[in-house]
Amino acid sequence: MTRKQARRRKQKPVRKIRLPRLPMRGAGMLLFAIAIIALSYHFSAALLDRPIASIMIEGPFQRVSALQIEEAIGDELGSGFFTANLERIRSRIISLPWIDDANVARRWPGTLAISVTEQIPAATWGRGGLLNTRGELFVTDARHVPAELPRLSGPKGQSEKVAERYLDMREKLMPSGLDLREVTLDARGAWTMTLTNGIEVRLGRRDVDTRSSLFLDVAASIIASREADIEFVDMRYSNGFTIGWKGDARSPERESTASGGGMVAGLSK
Repeated sequence: MTRKQARRRKQKPVRKIRLPRLPMRGAGMLLFAIAIIALSYHFSAALLDRPIASIMIEGPFQRVSALQIEEAIGDELGSGFFTANLERIRSRIISLPWIDDANVARRWPGTLAISVTEQIPAATWGRGGLLNTRGELFVTDARHVPAELPRLSGPKGQSEKVAERYLDMREKLMPSGLDLREVTLDARGAWTMTLTNGIEVRLGRRDVDTRSSLFLDVAASIIASREADIEFVDMRYSNGFTIGWKGDARSPERESTASGGGMVAGLSK
């Protein structure tokens, strides 16, 4: 037996699986049926479509009125009940400054149901801006700014970054009984915080996270014990920080920080 004959015997025949083919006539009938159904749907929708009979708006209405919402979507109400573009209506509603979110739905036989959620101001931004709970600037020129809100400020487009640092520091300060009133990022990138007791904390531009940790670990406890005597804390040192004392108040001449090697220097105003 030759080698070619041996190879032929070893090779097994390959079985080809053939999928059933839809007859051309059947495929044409299927496409025709789909087209008829689609046309019937659109034709029926056009016949059944009717003007929007009423609008039902639900919401807290503390900053935005139902009338303002109606005026914002007025151009969209000329469409029929079925043909009204709900997503476009929603977009117009949430474009209002004090609206955080909106839901728009049809209610048979002819009502457009709208529910809105208003923005919750969590902090001020600059002179007249307001930030929501996500750190997003939603009003740039508020007529009334609640005095109790924390004050944040920084370069344009940095509101979320500043809000993130404020929330992080505020949470970490709570165990020491301290709280933040103001966080500022200046044009050079330097950070400054002001506590609710009026003490200013200068973090500067470099190693801000490291300086913040040192402040939380060491300086915060000193502030908590003598906050009435302190005017500012300057963290812009490579091996420690300085404390500015009010009036005749004085710190010990030198105190070693708990982190080791640092120095707390007493400074007069």
